[in-house]
Amino acid sequence: MIEFDQVQKSYQVGGRAIPALHPTSMTVQAGEVFGIVGHSGAGKSTLVRLINLLERPSGGRILIDGENVTDYDAGELRAFRRRVGMIFQHFNLLSSKTVAGNVAFPMKLAGIYSRSEIRNRVDELLARVGLADQAKKYPAQLSGGQKQRVGIARALACRPSILLCDEATSALDPQTTQSVLRLLADINRELGLTIVLITHEMDVVRRICDRVAVMDAGEVVEMGPVADVFLHPRHPTTRDFVFESENIDRDEMQEDLQKASGRILRLTFRGENTYKPLLGHVARESGVDFSILSGRIDHIKDTPYGQLTLSLVGGNLEQAMTALKAADVDVEVLR
Repeated sequence: MIEFDQVQKSYQVGGRAIPALHPTSMTVQAGEVFGIVGHSGAGKSTLVRLINLLERPSGGRILIDGENVTDYDAGELRAFRRRVGMIFQHFNLLSSKTVAGNVAFPMKLAGIYSRSEIRNRVDELLARVGLADQAKKYPAQLSGGQKQRVGIARALACRPSILLCDEATSALDPQTTQSVLRLLADINRELGLTIVLITHEMDVVRRICDRVAVMDAGEVVEMGPVADVFLHPRHPTTRDFVFESENIDRDEMQEDLQKASGRILRLTFRGENTYKPLLGHVARESGVDFSILSGRIDHIKDTPYGQLTLSLVGGNLEQAMTALKAADVDVEVLR
């Protein structure tokens, strides 16, 4: 659906070209939720605004459905942008228009819809986002979560095939964030929309995304399926995000590991293995004793996972490790 071919972006500051995005090649598949995570200034907003050419690349090609959109003229670009909806961090609603008026606005701008088409589409979208009874209210009368739902409805008005979410949940409280993420997941599943979501919160990526790109200083430093990136981060920036999302203090973790005796392993369980009593069975068969130093059980999108950090002493350690690997448990030796 989306392909970046050595795309880069620089800004002229004081006569010098300051790179915001270094040459980047990546693809986003049709129908997936693709996350872009990075700290402030990492270049993620620049990257997502290149997709609909709100920012023009300084080099490289951007292909949407195989078409090089960087070559589009003004008319082609206007038509293309109707295929790309966008949701903003601070909602960007028009305060002088009602909820219905905000949702209708992009359809009126397009100039290709009749009044009845606009009215029916607005009613349909407000029902979809749970605001059918709020149509005549103004943005000032809405909560933050309701405002973002209006923003989502507005972004869907012209039936886009791509939905861009620029920090769409950053201004919301945790409970409202979860409800908005569930709404986006439902839209992705029911409409088959391709969603590109940028955030600085790894937990948002874990809840909704299929794949993720991690950015640092204008570069994509790690990319892959969310489960692989989240459970086995390779780049220091990715590890920082994972530790922050899990409230892990690395200094305290190192102290705990130093106090533990024996071999230290990190075990990762996915899917149904998360709930099986594998560890007890392996311990009995191999004769090893173990202490749990840390652990977590949660979900990555719809897939359950568990991670345990253990110290093992006594018994047949190699037998235990072989049995765990044979049961499709990922075994990482920390010491």
